[in-house]
Amino acid sequence: MQTTTLAVVGATGGAGTTRTAVELAAMGARDGRDVAVVDAAFTTQGLSEYVAGRIDPDLTALLTDDSDAALSAAAYPIAGTRAGGGSGDGRGRSGLGVGDESDAPDLPGRVDAVPARAPFERVARAKTAEAGRKLERRIDEAATTYDAVVVDAAPVGSNEAVAAATSVDRAVAVRPATAHGRDATQRLRGRIADVGGGLDATLAVERSGADDDGEEGGGDAAVVRLPETDPAVAAAPTAAMGSHAYAQAIATAYEAAFDTSLGVEFPESGLIERFTP
Repeated sequence: MQTTTLAVVGATGGAGTTRTAVELAAMGARDGRDVAVVDAAFTTQGLSEYVAGRIDPDLTALLTDDSDAALSAAAYPIAGTRAGGGSGDGRGRSGLGVGDESDAPDLPGRVDAVPARAPFERVARAKTAEAGRKLERRIDEAATTYDAVVVDAAPVGSNEAVAAATSVDRAVAVRPATAHGRDATQRLRGRIADVGGGLDATLAVERSGADDDGEEGGGDAAVVRLPETDPAVAAAPTAAMGSHAYAQAIATAYEAAFDTSLGVEFPESGLIERFTP
C-alpha cells in the first residue's frame, strides 16, 4: 500500500519534530509532490511560526467552531517556499514570509501548513476525544487533496497526539541523537503500542554540545541520523534546495519514512575535487 499519511512524533519535547516535519514536506515538494503539514501539537503551536501573516481560521477552529469548513480554509503556504513561481492563492499569501521572493526556490510541488493558532479556550475544546475523531477525518481529507501528508505530533499523551499516531499509514519518532533520546524513543514505542499503533522508523537529530548516543543506529535498525542545521525558523526549509549533508539526510529520511523513492539527485561528494588537476 502506498504511504500517503505520516505522523512525525516527538520522543521528547524540543526534539526538533516540527522543524523536521517542515523539512520533510519541503523535500517532497522538491520532488514535485504537493505536501501538507498538519499540526497535532496544539499546546506548543510551533507550526504556526512557519507561516507568514495572519492565521484565521486555524486547524482548531475547523475541529470546533467551523467544523463544516473545508480543510483548505486553514491551509497556508510555508514561508520561504513557492510552487511554480509563487503566484499565491488570492488571499495575499504567496508562500513567502521571510525575505524577498528571490530568496525562495521555485519548487515543482507545494508545501502547505495547517497550523494550530488559537486561544487557550479553543485549544481546550480541540483536545477532547470528539475533536480527536474529527482530526482523524481532517487527516483523511488532506490525503485526498495532497500527494503526501505529514502530521506534526507531540509525545503521545493527548487525544490529538493519539489520533495522529493511530490514523496514519506510518509513524516515525523524532529524537535527539543522545542516550536520553534513545531511551525516550523506547518509552514512546510503548505508549504508541498501548493505543494500537507502532513506529516504523526513528529520526535522530544531532545537536552541538549534546552527548551523542554513541551508536550509529542508536540501537534501532530503522534509524536515520539528521546532522545539525541552523535551528532558526527563518532558516527553514533548508532541504528545499542545495546538496549539503542535511538536505541529503532529509531525502534519506523521507524515503525511509514514506517507504518510497525520490527522484531528487545529489552530486557525489568529492567528484569535482577528484577530477581537478
